[in-house]
Amino acid sequence: MPGISAVIDFSAPCTGLTPIALAFGTPQEELVARTPCEVLPVLEAVEQRARQGLWCVGYLRYEAAAAFDSKFALHEPDGPLVYFAIHRSPVACPNMAHDLDRAVHWSNTLERQEFDSCVARIRKTIEAGEVYQVNYTAPLIAEYRGDPFDLFCALKRSQPRSNAAFIATPEEHVLSLSPELFFDWDGATLTCAPMKGTAPRGPTPEIDATNARELRESAKERAENVMIVDLVRNDLSRIAELGSVNVTRLFECHAWPTVWQMISVISAKTRRGITIADVFASLFPCGSITGAPKLRAMHWIRNLERGPRGVYCGAVGFVQPGGAARFNVPIRTLTVRHGRATCGIGSGITWSSAAGAEWSEWTHKAGFLDQAREPFQLLQTLRLDNGECRHLEMHLDRLEAAAAHFGFPFARASVRDKTIAAAWAAPVPHGRIRIHLDCRGIANVETSSPPLAAATPPTVMLAMLPMCAPSAFLHHKTTRRGHYAPFEADSARVFDSLLWNEHGEVTEFTRGSVVIERQDGVRVTPPLTSGLLDGVGRALAVATGQVREEIVKVTELADARRLWFVNSLRGWIEVRLEGAPPETMTTSDLHALGPTGDPVLR
Repeated sequence: MPGISAVIDFSAPCTGLTPIALAFGTPQEELVARTPCEVLPVLEAVEQRARQGLWCVGYLRYEAAAAFDSKFALHEPDGPLVYFAIHRSPVACPNMAHDLDRAVHWSNTLERQEFDSCVARIRKTIEAGEVYQVNYTAPLIAEYRGDPFDLFCALKRSQPRSNAAFIATPEEHVLSLSPELFFDWDGATLTCAPMKGTAPRGPTPEIDATNARELRESAKERAENVMIVDLVRNDLSRIAELGSVNVTRLFECHAWPTVWQMISVISAKTRRGITIADVFASLFPCGSITGAPKLRAMHWIRNLERGPRGVYCGAVGFVQPGGAARFNVPIRTLTVRHGRATCGIGSGITWSSAAGAEWSEWTHKAGFLDQAREPFQLLQTLRLDNGECRHLEMHLDRLEAAAAHFGFPFARASVRDKTIAAAWAAPVPHGRIRIHLDCRGIANVETSSPPLAAATPPTVMLAMLPMCAPSAFLHHKTTRRGHYAPFEADSARVFDSLLWNEHGEVTEFTRGSVVIERQDGVRVTPPLTSGLLDGVGRALAVATGQVREEIVKVTELADARRLWFVNSLRGWIEVRLEGAPPETMTTSDLHALGPTGDPVLR
């Protein structure tokens, strides 16, 4: 971003702290430590500059821990241990409505077999009584030669309300979208909010609430959280007034776009004379990304992880004029150097951890990357009847929900007015209307002729592979449709493809919902939990009692009496299915075909 070297947007509401959003231009000075012996002098210089009324924005690599305890086991660093840019004052915040000009394809650097082996080694170490928990991580990598600020803006939309920071240095760009507060210090009160405990977001409000409740009540997740709370309390006690360390909030669950996270909050009154260097010496690195006890956990991290963590798991933030400071724990954080982007993913391994569940947790945590890996717009397609937009408010409801999920601005009244105006101006009274909403909240409305009538009855084919894609792009309609491409009908005689998921459950067509009539005459449609779009046509059918939601296995299709393609544009179209599996085909047979799509870590 020309003229901007740093953006700070610490707006995570779960901490209860005042949000801070600032931007900075070219620094007047840069303070850099490249060896452990230079770290403390740089932190002392940062405090001095802050006392002089200057802003100090920067980060510490995880490997900077060597400066605070020579017994910490660490890899050789891959860049400066500490970097701070010094600014006299902030500048106007830049426009964040930037988008990518190319897709970013992330690759896993860790094979599942090695992951399982490392989890097993950690569990044996815990069984031997050496540690209670080890935070194990690995990097994802991607080629990226675009503007790092564009990537930061796209990621910020996928991780809104985070403790976000964009820092450009001569060597690298740091893009941090962390949900976790490392510490906030006003010179007297020091607050930490460690984050331990993760669960996926649910596809429906009911399942989402269940996931949150199960996270909150999970003995495993609560045990993980309390281990780190005790570690942080102990770290704080080194610089706190006697008796002032308090756990003010415990086991709170907060919603993020792809996951639920459990946090606790600990605060303390710091002793007189404590400096920012003392704070880091006491707390760094944060226990939530090491494990407990910290020293032995870091020993195992050094043995099991292949290379340095870098800025990931270090600290990113600022010291403001006067000396007050706020830093995040840079999880959900990327470093871009020489055309390559790196992002660490990890989780805390305890005795009760299962490798499969931990691998799944990594996938959920990496969801923010996948959500932002290519540009897209939100989309709704309506039916135009005699100049009227059919079910306009229901379509706006869906557009509003998608905008909230993806962090797009949405002015409902403006979009409604623009859509109605387009309908009045349409050259034909019947047809289709498409609403596109971009990342800036700008709506583009187009009208076109109605779709050609389908043959009677049109033929549909069963997909030969299960659909596998990020859930956000199955539950919200967007222009990102690459996961549908392998299934789109390519023959004049085939109207559409019927999709199914990795569990052998029918989901939807590529362009509409499915209704199935069973042998007893009951009409059903798959539930949203199977992974599908809640189309307006489908929603109306469910709301009016025409159909009910039930899981439908692919193996049941051979017994279906009738089948319909349903959407709000075409209505109900009865279809004829070709390629249904024989009754003897099992779910295991379907799994053997393998998934498609390319979500991270799958």
